[in-house]
Amino acid sequence: MRKHQPMSFDDLLKDLQGQRTVQEDPDHISLDQLFNESFMRKHSGFASFGEFAHKGNFQIQTHEDIENIPDELFDRHVARETDFSDWKAMLDAANKAYGK
Repeated sequence: MRKHQPMSFDDLLKDLQGQRTVQEDPDHISLDQLFNESFMRKHSGFASFGEFAHKGNFQIQTHEDIENIPDELFDRHVARETDFSDWKAMLDAANKAYGK
């Protein structure tokens, strides 16, 4: 069992203001790391995940932001703008590529 580290005042303030990012969580990798430029250029016409999200009018900063998008809507965007059939396929491929 992992013991939780005490949260600093700055981290607590950020958390309360909703400003903590996935990058600050050691158990998660950032979307920019997972969907790096090489991956995005290989599988889409975009240089970054941010450009890809912006094209679909999505505001995505964290993994949780993606979970809040209706599956059908995001799957359609992925199918239209990448060479993947849906979000799960894209995420699985990115995780596999990141793990290499």
